[in-house]
Amino acid sequence: MKILIPHNIQINHSSRIQKSVNYFLSYCFVFCLFFSHNLIYAQPSSDNQFAKPLKEVLNTIEKKYGVTIKYADSMVANKKVIYADWKYRTDVEVTLDNVLKPLELKVKKEKDKQYKLSNYEYYRWNVEDGWAELDRIAAQYKTIAEWEKRKAILQPALLEAMQLNHLPASPGSQPIIANARKFPGYTIKNIAIEIMPGLWVNGSLYQPEKQKGKIPVILHPQGHWDKHRYRPDCQYTSAALAKMGAMIFSYDMFGYGESQLQVKFEDHRTSRAMSIQILGSIRILDYLLSLKNADTSRVAITGGSGGGTYAVLMTAIDNRIKVSAPIVNLSSYFYGGCPCESGMDIHSCGGRTDNVELAAMAAPRPMLVVSDGGDWTDRMPEHDFLYLQKIYSWYGKPENVTNVHLPNDKHDFGFNKRKPLYEFLAKQLQLNLKAVQDQTGNIVDTTIALEPENAFYVFGDKGELLPAHAIHGFENVEKVFGQEIQKAKNNEVKK
Repeated sequence: MKILIPHNIQINHSSRIQKSVNYFLSYCFVFCLFFSHNLIYAQPSSDNQFAKPLKEVLNTIEKKYGVTIKYADSMVANKKVIYADWKYRTDVEVTLDNVLKPLELKVKKEKDKQYKLSNYEYYRWNVEDGWAELDRIAAQYKTIAEWEKRKAILQPALLEAMQLNHLPASPGSQPIIANARKFPGYTIKNIAIEIMPGLWVNGSLYQPEKQKGKIPVILHPQGHWDKHRYRPDCQYTSAALAKMGAMIFSYDMFGYGESQLQVKFEDHRTSRAMSIQILGSIRILDYLLSLKNADTSRVAITGGSGGGTYAVLMTAIDNRIKVSAPIVNLSSYFYGGCPCESGMDIHSCGGRTDNVELAAMAAPRPMLVVSDGGDWTDRMPEHDFLYLQKIYSWYGKPENVTNVHLPNDKHDFGFNKRKPLYEFLAKQLQLNLKAVQDQTGNIVDTTIALEPENAFYVFGDKGELLPAHAIHGFENVEKVFGQEIQKAKNNEVKK
């Protein structure tokens, strides 16, 4: 290459100008070489794993199969599909599965030829896969003796998986009680229980207005619905059961309600939330059973959705619970949609388990399973419930497990779910169902005066009554939890 230089500039090969020119020419040569190299290798080949941008692949699938795939650009940005052209099959859904699964993505079919891109859900299986897994699990035991051995393995394994096999000691503090009030047929008072130093679980204790002797105890952990224990259907349920003659404690999940005075809402979606929520349930049960009017032989737990997971888990690990009622929750093909339900490795216990087997650990204690056609419980009567009946039949108590299936209902805690719950608990806990029936015998639970959210607070409208030694921040909760676990281990060694 010949470089032309103005005639009025004197050239010296050692000059800085000539060096700069040489550097420039060298740079151009390297750049061209690099560019041509990448241009060659930008073409699909085994050297780049036949990679193509995900957005390009999805566009190709739409044209190839005549479908529409809805997605946000942020979901596909900077994502590549390796061996892209090798993943096409005659069936569009098989193709989508091949393309998306390595990227932790999946599609949900909204209607014919229309799909929506979503994140891969480890906790949600195909129905047939869930059923097959439950069948594999069930094949391990064929007699009541073999099943009892299985339970004996699962119970301690569950506690260990949740890091609660060395249970932290109770702080020993008195519960904080606030805003006691009376209504026709029932009373309410808000209670905060310190479950480890500086951390409280908050709830509301409903009791019958008039009591005689000892009364049944019901735990009511909340699910992931908006407004939590403040919402109308929760107030209806709690008031109705109190009118019927039970004490019922409705309480917050970690990171919900007044728990947000100590941690953020986002902290609920951590695996530690599972340990904290079980520990809170144990502490609540300890407190309720210590009350003079508590009947320790009539103890139940019920919850909907995520609260149903805790009804299942608490019944599996705590033999003090005599009656269980998971609502719109139980399924062999759904493992819980939140880390608070499946974040700790409980499903690896015993060589892998699922929620239906864990629910069966209640046997032969009475259990009501309410399912519906609008969520992951939609096929309950066809397979999972048959498994539960088999387990209960080994004890000679097939009638102790009941399924109320509502095929036209959706995922909620509506009256269609509450009605069979009232009837079931009335029978199992000897409650007075007439207390919530009208003159024609129909159950009516909506006549109570609904209260505003702040009526259920323990620590004041702005959290001003939260004790000074309260933990603040998830990192500090983790730190104290670890310290308390270590103390429990040390105390067990000394014994």
